[in-house]
Amino acid sequence: MRAIVIQMEPGASKAANIAAARKHIEASLTEPGPALVSLPEMWTCLGADRATKLAESEILPQPNQAADPDSAYAFLSLMARETGITLHGGSIGERVGDTLFNTSLVFGPDGREIARYRKIHLFDVTTPGGQGYRESSMFGAGDKVVTCQIGTLTDTITLGLTICYDLRFPELFLALRRAGAEAIMVPSAFTAETGRDHWDVLLRARAIETQCFIIAAATSGTHFDAAGRPRQTYGHSLICDPWGRVTARLAEGVGSASAEIDLSQLARIRAAMPVLEHRRLA
Repeated sequence: MRAIVIQMEPGASKAANIAAARKHIEASLTEPGPALVSLPEMWTCLGADRATKLAESEILPQPNQAADPDSAYAFLSLMARETGITLHGGSIGERVGDTLFNTSLVFGPDGREIARYRKIHLFDVTTPGGQGYRESSMFGAGDKVVTCQIGTLTDTITLGLTICYDLRFPELFLALRRAGAEAIMVPSAFTAETGRDHWDVLLRARAIETQCFIIAAATSGTHFDAAGRPRQTYGHSLICDPWGRVTARLAEGVGSASAEIDLSQLARIRAAMPVLEHRRLA
């Protein structure tokens, strides 16, 4: 199976972002055969104030029930079905009462929902340059480790689901590996400041530690926070193999990159170096 990461420069308008996502997905499908396509974190509405985020968020239907035809949920389902891909929807704003969640959705080639995951670790930090971020002021935290199986009858892959700041918590990735993950999704809107020093290092480390493929679609460019301040995201979407080698990469801007997910390679690496069996402290 071929994995494809889509890199976007989203703003606060969900309708405009959906139109851009359609264009990027269609442009990425240049080869025949099964494909897993991933969008980045919060691609439907990046930045803006709480009122805008609430307005552009969605009350998600029960899996595979009818959705608002103008919703990102309906778009993702339709796009997967129209193109015959497995579509990992990065993450979108999910509304539950007055609470928002940063939520990933996965849809199969038939357009049916396979999985959903709410981001567990919220980005409440001050970067070395003094920029403050407090994701918990806008979003609630999830509490479930989520995996799902995708693919065909002869070619199935178990995905583990994470979002952005989850990357800094190896215990989550270990839990996903123990739950059977063979590839781990890391859709992100990583800050440019932290990304320059930590993005590649952390993604490759998680690949090496878990012996999983890492598939990380990211946002790039500038958006504006609730106070109207510009925020820069790092881009540099990439895919790592289970040895920690980067097999596909973008720089800044928009576009896509792809790499093959070879489960025979994963099996060889795990057999030669069975690190999960050797763990003693966790």
